[in-house]
Amino acid sequence: MQFASTESYIASEDLAVAVNAAIVLERPLLVKGEPGTGKTELARQIATSLGLEMIEWHIKSTTRAAQGLYEYDAVSRLRDSQLGDGKVEDVAAYIKRGKLWEAFTANDRVVLLIDEIDKADIEFPNDLLQELDRMEFHVYETGETVHAKHRPIVIITSNNEKELPDAFLRRCFFHYIRFPDMEVLKSIVDVHFPDIKDKLLTTALTQFYEIRDMPGLKKKPSTSEVLDWLKLLLAEDLAPEDLIRDAKDALPKLHGALLKNEQDVALFERLAFMARGQR
Repeated sequence: MQFASTESYIASEDLAVAVNAAIVLERPLLVKGEPGTGKTELARQIATSLGLEMIEWHIKSTTRAAQGLYEYDAVSRLRDSQLGDGKVEDVAAYIKRGKLWEAFTANDRVVLLIDEIDKADIEFPNDLLQELDRMEFHVYETGETVHAKHRPIVIITSNNEKELPDAFLRRCFFHYIRFPDMEVLKSIVDVHFPDIKDKLLTTALTQFYEIRDMPGLKKKPSTSEVLDWLKLLLAEDLAPEDLIRDAKDALPKLHGALLKNEQDVALFERLAFMARGQR
């Protein structure tokens, strides 16, 4: 089982090595990187590349680790018992299977995505250690133990919003997705916009990297945002000359696709004001 780039996803050599190493070691792959660098999409492309089903578990601040195993609806069972419903004798009828349970009991090997694990409580990763290590868990209400039929390929993403526990990190294979350089980014763009003119692409990406390198920028535009920006440039049929900025307006064309908060817009407006004052 070897992962490589797909028709719609360009994987760098070191990323492909990391994915395949995690598969061989049978350890979760922990993927970090700034938002918009394709961490979530990586899991989907691994599933596509290997021809496997994918199960997605998107983590929120209120998500508990136990929800990935199962949830027992005691309230519904109590209500049904008060109504004299005969199914209350079947405890299993009140248990909702979680994403780990689905992955463990799938008939074939699957890719399990645990997305944005750093959004949850700090204890969340540690609460999953035993289940991910042993590939089994106990259902206390029914007394059964759920064993994994096939060890899933586990992809865990993090935006680095919280530090993850050392005990959890020791059990993962780690990879940080670096922001692509211009040549790699051109390859990524070519997958999405194969007919874009080279001069327009070079001009746009040069300006894009200048924006990313701007000192004081609060949120650097990401890969997904430059793809949105290029889509707009093509839709507006803009030429390379249309992207040239002057002292009157330091903001890039259609800047709303790249700059996502008022502080960064104000930064470019201040630069334009300073440039006009020096003339």
